[in-house]
Amino acid sequence: MKINALLDVNLVAHETADEVAVLFEMEAPPLHTTTTRAQATLQVVLDRSGSMSGAPLAGAKQALVALVKRLNPTDNFGLVTFDTEAHVVVAAGPLEDKDSVISRINQIQPGGMTDLSAGYLRGLREARRVAGETGATVLIVSDGHVNTGIAAPDDFASITAKAYTERIVTSTLGYGQGYDETLLAAIARAGSGNHVFAENPDEAGAAIAGEVDGLLNKTVQGASLVIDFEPHVEFLKIYNDLPATQIADGHVMIELGDLYAEEARKVLLAFRVPAMAALGLAKIASLELSYVELPALIEQTAVLPLMVNIVPGDEAAGRIPDPVVHSEKLFQTAQESKRQASEAFERHDFEAGQRLMSEAKARLLASLDAAPETLKPSIRSEIDDVSLLEERSTRMGPTGSSTLSKISRESYHLQSRKRGRRDPRNSANEA
Repeated sequence: MKINALLDVNLVAHETADEVAVLFEMEAPPLHTTTTRAQATLQVVLDRSGSMSGAPLAGAKQALVALVKRLNPTDNFGLVTFDTEAHVVVAAGPLEDKDSVISRINQIQPGGMTDLSAGYLRGLREARRVAGETGATVLIVSDGHVNTGIAAPDDFASITAKAYTERIVTSTLGYGQGYDETLLAAIARAGSGNHVFAENPDEAGAAIAGEVDGLLNKTVQGASLVIDFEPHVEFLKIYNDLPATQIADGHVMIELGDLYAEEARKVLLAFRVPAMAALGLAKIASLELSYVELPALIEQTAVLPLMVNIVPGDEAAGRIPDPVVHSEKLFQTAQESKRQASEAFERHDFEAGQRLMSEAKARLLASLDAAPETLKPSIRSEIDDVSLLEERSTRMGPTGSSTLSKISRESYHLQSRKRGRRDPRNSANEA
């Protein structure tokens, strides 16, 4: 694992309180081509309610058949469908008879209402039954708002967070225009998985393929970052929208989830440093990264101390913020504007959504100006994506609020919670 930590300023004025931002960067180890891949476990929870009838269900079935063909016979696969109740279509276990599994997938027919909790809880039971030391991934595919069973995002999040402590990651795929993006995004966040939006069957197929790519190329399981800050140093915030828990006084643990081979991640933090009387180097915190390296199942830990240099005020006055960290701060404030835009579109406040999306673009342009040349291409790509959203909002008008909310929520997830990774659909296309 490659890790690094950058401070926006490492000079702090003598006897003056200050705020310091820290950018933690990591890159997962590559696949060991000479080592047998760890067994994968994928449990799919598929919405077959009446709204999935026709092309949506047919496209989902086609994508599931394709992923079954890609998995090894030794991999575990299970499929639960749900409408008003849950049905085990394929009991989770090794794919020893792929033809039989494919036949059962093709026989799925649309049903009635949408009880996502029934499907997810049944899928969790199946995943728990077969998940070994390498854990499991549950992928929820749904196109509708929940109209029976558990519906509150916080209630669902508590279930997925508990599943994650059992090495079960939960990802969500929102399909079409009718699903609840707030609910599916909350499920994926608490489950340390991915949240993807697919407007049509082709996009759904690419999204499912991308999720399988990550599962089959996974080299890091259960990564977490513990922040141990010194007495009197105040931990202010995590810019990225990641699950975090205070585990003791002066210790905060951030869940990073699983990573595929050579996947990069960025986490931006902020601390308030108190006025210090002594000149010279001072430790403000340490970052402890823990994870399990696959396929050998080796527990790894790495610690990075965070130091600042206490200097006279006139010397600190001439400091220049690190351009990489400064640019990332602007980038993440743009993501917050994007999230707020998504929420505005979701409640059909079209004008507020447009205004907040323009605000996000302005902050991204500021991030571009501050960034070194090596980072500019990725920021330009993000600016292009936001520009396309702006153009689409102008073209669609208020009737497009639901679509705009879903696109911007997915984009926020990728650029805040999974900051640094590639879009899984692009990964699938590249493969």
